[in-house]
Amino acid sequence: TDDAVFASTDWGIDFESELAVVTGDVAIGTTPEAALDSVRLLMLVNDWSLRQLIPAELAKGFGFLQSKPATAFGPVAVTPDELGDAWQGGRVHLALESRWNGRRVGLTDAGPEMSFHFGQLIAHVAKTRRLRAGSIVGSGTVSNKDWSHGWSCIAEQRAIETIEGGAPKTAFMQFGDTICIEMLGRDGQSVFGAIAQRVAPLAG
Repeated sequence: TDDAVFASTDWGIDFESELAVVTGDVAIGTTPEAALDSVRLLMLVNDWSLRQLIPAELAKGFGFLQSKPATAFGPVAVTPDELGDAWQGGRVHLALESRWNGRRVGLTDAGPEMSFHFGQLIAHVAKTRRLRAGSIVGSGTVSNKDWSHGWSCIAEQRAIETIEGGAPKTAFMQFGDTICIEMLGRDGQSVFGAIAQRVAPLAG
């Protein structure tokens, strides 16, 4: 629930609703199947992005740094067995809700359309290095082909608006905006607790 602090709204402040796993030790060159066995915990993630800083960083060929500020995690991490049959094939088959300024903008299904399951993602990272216990690997923004499920980041909504109308209409986040991210289990109870943050200016 900490404020998300930024120096400028010109940076294109965007939330990203995701999941992540915490691994045990993973050997270099591990297979996706073996990597999946290394999953120890799952967490809820807000993987903040600064969209206006991303193009210049990527143009330099070094990937994200300043454009990916500190990530926020949910208050509770759970073991895979606690998810029951919602944990299948390295994916979490539950809906992820995003509420921007109190309005639901996304109720996206985190399971069937996850392009690469967590075992594949871990194995990809482990191609050139070993992972120590406690390493965190994120899912990427949860998204569905059916736009009626909404969206888990503003950039996706802006892309949809560009496809439909030729230009984006939705602005990025402003100081004072809030974002709440939560996933409910099949019993209706919160699985990870909620990430509930307010965008705040850097104190000068």
